[in-house]
Amino acid sequence: MAGAIAYISRDTDGLAWNKLLAEGLGPIDFRTLRAGLGNTDDIEIALAWKPTPGLLASFRNLKMIVSLGMGVDHLLADDKLPDVAITRIMDEGLVGQMSEYALYWGLWHHRDIEKYAASQRAQQWKPEEFVDTIHRRIGVMGLGTIGQDTARKFAALGFPTAGWSRTAKTLPGVETFHGADGLPKFLARTDILVNVLPLTRETRGIMDKTLFAALPKGCFVINMGRGGHVVDDDLLAALDSGHIGGAALDVFNVEPLPPEHRYWTHPRVHITPHMAGYTNPRTASPGVIDNIKALRAGQPLKNTVDAKTGY
Repeated sequence: MAGAIAYISRDTDGLAWNKLLAEGLGPIDFRTLRAGLGNTDDIEIALAWKPTPGLLASFRNLKMIVSLGMGVDHLLADDKLPDVAITRIMDEGLVGQMSEYALYWGLWHHRDIEKYAASQRAQQWKPEEFVDTIHRRIGVMGLGTIGQDTARKFAALGFPTAGWSRTAKTLPGVETFHGADGLPKFLARTDILVNVLPLTRETRGIMDKTLFAALPKGCFVINMGRGGHVVDDDLLAALDSGHIGGAALDVFNVEPLPPEHRYWTHPRVHITPHMAGYTNPRTASPGVIDNIKALRAGQPLKNTVDAKTGY
């Protein structure tokens, strides 16, 4: 039998992955962090989510690391990460969940649902003036797989939609901006900002007081990228001043969010516990199986990650 496959996650037991990988690969030696990894010299492949720093380096015969999320910052934060192939999943199910999250909060803000909820609590029949869809400008920051899917869906609903990325990209029906020069123009035309950037050295802290000031007054912010993109004090100051009209936050600099954090009680902040997109083994496993087969056959891998750029 080939080398062992280790499932490194504290969040779930890995049973679904074991079943699906065995169906695609045949009999496998599948081990989990929860049940015990046994002799780690046997481990050839690690499916990992937020592993303890240094753990993967202890697997002396490791050949491939598979990120159990589409982002890999949780791996690259380990300064002892072994020099082996790193791949990320491409999960259509997760992509769909992420765009659903952005659409929900975008429409929630666009249709003034919070105001109507307040009217219901007050037992008031109070129609609100509405903003025409063609005048509510959506901006998606990050045009990878998730960002493109999100932008396309907003555009399909009739919203003027734009996207910003580090390098130039084109997307039918979506206005695109790129690079440092394009960011201010992108921000100035955005009424609802959706962040889905990868977390890299260049993007850490990008959502700061300068960025918030460049957005139109009343802009609604949706962050489903990473908490490290946001300078929390700057966002809170922009919310307190009313320049930022509200924020839906799924990711945070510290997770779980500490109970004393102001986000919990801020009237313009809506919190979810990093649930915008869960990796779905059913939809993510085919690509992982293909890469395991390629690795064992000595063939090129797909969806590899450049550790220097972070994606």
